[in-house]
Amino acid sequence: MASAGACAADAGRVLPLSLPQFGHIRRYWDPVHETYAAKLLPGEYYVTVAGEMICTVLGSCVSACVRDRTLGIGGMNHFMLPIDLSRGERFWSEATSAATRYGNIAMQCLVDDVLKAGARRDDLEFKLVGGGKVLAALTDVGAANIEFVRAYMRSAGFEVSGEDLGDVHPRKVHFYPVSGRVRVKKLLSTRNDTIFARERTYLQKVNSTPPAGGA
Repeated sequence: MASAGACAADAGRVLPLSLPQFGHIRRYWDPVHETYAAKLLPGEYYVTVAGEMICTVLGSCVSACVRDRTLGIGGMNHFMLPIDLSRGERFWSEATSAATRYGNIAMQCLVDDVLKAGARRDDLEFKLVGGGKVLAALTDVGAANIEFVRAYMRSAGFEVSGEDLGDVHPRKVHFYPVSGRVRVKKLLSTRNDTIFARERTYLQKVNSTPPAGGA
């Protein structure tokens, strides 16, 4: 079944079929890298069976890139905070999927959907990116995200084949599930006011939004 955007054309090209649960993800033909791409925003994740590149920009957020080494099925997430202690009961008025902004839910959803798409658990390869300390005046969310994702990998019994975590820089990430290649470009902090403002806004909403049914 095609997503809502699967029939859209870009420069005369037709997007490959996506899994039906990912119709909201922005996908397009990337002429620079000569491939179809899916671009993730914070709180989103995507799984491809069509060899698409998956890309995002990270500040203190973390992305896990996972693929089946043999089949090339793979995906990536982009989570903002480590754990949703409300067990998914928090609500976000502007969000289509609030829960996957949290690492524990984002990791579970990503792994589950990769396996449902046909990947085999024993053949999964993981690479981890992000967690920069980009908001100097606030709690080091990046470090908390890194601590969480490493603990998750240990508890789930997964090995990490590569990582680019920490430091103070935002990152642009390109992931190619077929080959397993992850390209990371560290961005100059002074040029990324949009990333900083976005992360401050998300953190403020987390702190001010009560659990559903709360006061």
